[in-house]
Parts: sequence; structure tokens; C-alpha cells
Amino acid sequence: QVQLVESGGGQVQAGGSLRLSCVMSGDTFSKYTMTWFRQKSGLEREFVAGIVRTGGSPLYADAVMGRFTISRDNAENTVYLQMNRLRPDDTAVYFCAATFMGTSKSPEDYIRWGQGTQVTVSS
Repeated sequence: QVQLVESGGGQVQAGGSLRLSCVMSGDTFSKYTMTWFRQKSGLEREFVAGIVRTGGSPLYADAVMGRFTISRDNAENTVYLQMNRLRPDDTAVYFCAATFMGTSKSPEDYIRWGQGTQVTVSS
């Protein structure tokens, strides 16, 4: 079956960096738009960044624009999220998700999800 497995989360001080990875198995990665969401404690899942099949036209949430960079390597079936200048309010569980549509900010449009990776930013 199709699986998405995230890695790279952890604890970091404010101003630091982390790089998340998400590897797909069981299907053709290049068919999917790939997106990162995050879920803060007690809140709804929110869009972070998305990237279409070819790797062009990345889309970012306003809260992460200029600090986070999404990229993908179709040969490695992997999508990345480089997170720089992290802030305490970036603390969340980060999920990767896949859709056959273009980049959507709505979690309901995604058919494949990873299990999530915790990112904790301390002040």
C-alpha cells in the first residue's frame, strides 16, 4: 500500500533550523502534488507549503513565507521542508500529504497522509 513516512523533526531553539523529509513508497511519487501541513496542540491542521508534480510553483502560508522552503526529488520519492529562523509558534506536528489535484490549502483534498513528525521550538 501507499505509505508516507516523515522524518527530521525534533527540538530546536528559536532561530534554529530543521529539515523535514517525507518519503513515499507504494506508488509513483511524481503523480502527486505534495504538501506539508502542521497541527498545533488543540488546533485544526493548517497548510504550510505545497509543491506540484514538476517541482515548480511552490506555495507557502504567510506565516512561513521567507523562512521555509519546500522542494522535492522525484528520483528519490521525497519531499523536503527546510525550516529556518524557527519560532516557538512553529511548534507543531508536521504532516506530509499527497493529492492528485494542484496545491490545495484544504486537508480534505488530500488522499495520502504521513504519521507526522513533532517539531518543538523553545524560546
